[in-house]
Amino acid sequence: MSDKLKEELRGIIIEVTEVEDIPEQTPFADLGIDSMMAIEIVADVEKAYDITISEDELPELTHLNAVYEKVREKLGQAG
Repeated sequence: MSDKLKEELRGIIIEVTEVEDIPEQTPFADLGIDSMMAIEIVADVEKAYDITISEDELPELTHLNAVYEKVREKLGQAG
């Protein structure tokens, strides 16, 4: 499940940003992903997984693994 989830999240990020290579630990800022793209990514992730990510949590979401861990946490709370 975890690899599938990570790849789904990678796909969402690629779709929003059109950045083809999203390494797990590379900061989004280093990939040219700006705050507007980040907001769109979060909105798409929230919709895809029926979760809510608060504004206070946004600064934590700096790379793919951080998004993955946050979504796993949220899905665990929901389940």
